Amino acid sequence: MSNENSPCTVRENTLIARGSGAFDETGSISVPIYRSATYTHNTLEHRKDAFYYSRCNTPTRRALEKQVAALEHGKDALAVTIGLAAMDIVIRLFEPGDRVIVSSDLYGGSYRLFSEVYKKYGIDFDYVDTWDIDSVKRAVTEKTKGFFVETPSNPMLRISDIRAISKIAKENNALLIVDNTFLSPLFQKPIDLGADIVIHSATKFLAGHNDVLAGIIVTATEELREKLYFYVMSVGNALSPDDSWLTLRGIETLSVRLERQQKNACSLVVFLKTIPSVKKVYYPGDKNHPDHELAKTQQSGFGSMISFEIKDADKASEYFEKFKIIYQAGSLGGVQSLINIPNASLQCPIPEEQRAHTGVSDAIFRLSVGIEDIDDLKEDLAQALK
Repeated sequence: MSNENSPCTVRENTLIARGSGAFDETGSISVPIYRSATYTHNTLEHRKDAFYYSRCNTPTRRALEKQVAALEHGKDALAVTIGLAAMDIVIRLFEPGDRVIVSSDLYGGSYRLFSEVYKKYGIDFDYVDTWDIDSVKRAVTEKTKGFFVETPSNPMLRISDIRAISKIAKENNALLIVDNTFLSPLFQKPIDLGADIVIHSATKFLAGHNDVLAGIIVTATEELREKLYFYVMSVGNALSPDDSWLTLRGIETLSVRLERQQKNACSLVVFLKTIPSVKKVYYPGDKNHPDHELAKTQQSGFGSMISFEIKDADKASEYFEKFKIIYQAGSLGGVQSLINIPNASLQCPIPEEQRAHTGVSDAIFRLSVGIEDIDDLKEDLAQALK
């Protein structure tokens, strides 16, 4: 499937709006939803890009994969059922006895998958402050075969130096995997910085409307894609045609959504600092953020995720219940603003000692900023945190 009228090279915002150019012979601008479970073939010759069975390949899913690979400057991509499914597939590259260095501040679901599922199969995970390169270097052993980095991290928004960690990974013949969910390819392209694999919970910013679950794996090489494709095909967790289409539709507005969300976030960072009950605001775009200068060297934007700390943790529940415009919910990246208290929900699988080490306390709120009117968001924050 191709669109012969598509220009060879276009600027990123055009690529986002136009999609992958994966139109069928009808010339449909919207990629069709191919719901067929199986496809006919009148030859026994196996063709790599042919469609045989939807567990292995569908035209709608391939359109999504090619689109995200192009945006991430990757060689190719795989679309699966959810972000955790993407992580699950990638971890299958490792073998018993291997060690993987992981960002110590990370999504609780990732920690649960690593430490409670895969650890029992003999893969060890070392939780390290990956924003501290010296700590990363000290953690490397002869058994280190991978680095899994969230940058910005969840929920404390620490920034890890992708270029520096890539250099360490290559020196040790290890893979660098970067979770790019918080910034999307619009604001960060880890493969350009040396990553081997990029993961997204496409549920979040890529799809952008809180109406689909999806995960994406982007690879820097075709060889890695083929290895991972084997697991997707074997396990059977590929993304459905309908969910692929919803994600494609969401991506078409990625740039305008994120630009509005980031603008709102920047305004709220300043506003939150004026609220008496707020002790500290965490946002990489803030010049006072410890990793602000590093962020500027590897990101083209700072995104729309904010964390903030209140002065009195005992009032967290009271404040949380008072929000009226901002939804109390655990996801992120959609057009609606969402707020949660990580210690009471998302981060529970992580040991309390590790959470305390990274600064995740009962006083921390995480805010995913949407596209609402900025004055409504400010008024809601002011009344809830009063």
